[in-house]
Amino acid sequence: MKRAGILNRHLAGALAELGHGDGVLVCDAGMPIPDGPRVVDLAFRAGVPSFAEVLDGLLAELVVEGAVAATEVREANTGAAALLDGHFPGLTLVPHERLKELSAGARLIVRTGEARPYANVLLRCGVFF
Repeated sequence: MKRAGILNRHLAGALAELGHGDGVLVCDAGMPIPDGPRVVDLAFRAGVPSFAEVLDGLLAELVVEGAVAATEVREANTGAAALLDGHFPGLTLVPHERLKELSAGARLIVRTGEARPYANVLLRCGVFF
């Protein structure tokens, strides 16, 4: 058994398969899940695990070169907006409907138990060298 890092075998395996430019959507429990991308559903109950916990864990494992979130997060979920701004100074904002369209092109979707609106971000993988 792994001592540290991501212990969920489905998530650890999916992350190992990602390459440069691949998209990873980290989303709340209410985000519609499109057909196509691989989905790792971590939601246990409302709020568990939180968007912040999952995002922090993923960022410890991934190199990210860009991020996209919904414009609506600024007014509807100031906590998620502050978290995203702190992690991604160059965060791109698009309307929520556009974020849903973009999520269909993600290679991986990680669903959290977050129950607050617009706690979603589409990450673009980078390389470590």
